[in-house]
Amino acid sequence: MSRVEKRSVSIRGHRTSYSLEKPFHDELSAIAAARALPLAALIAEIDQNRSRETNLSSALRLYVLEWVKGRGSAALP
Repeated sequence: MSRVEKRSVSIRGHRTSYSLEKPFHDELSAIAAARALPLAALIAEIDQNRSRETNLSSALRLYVLEWVKGRGSAALP
């Protein structure tokens, strides 16, 4: 099992943090590259589209899951 790592990112001018296991972070980085986006831009997009009942870390994991399942443009909870 991979341990959870806390990371920081700037979204729309404010700093926030998220916690992901390395495999999720690696896949999120690969998705950003496949979409020709900076990682921070992808995270900002996911943050903007997520349900407010879902925290950012969970929304990132769910986005990766949907992408890996082949849905390409993941629907966010």
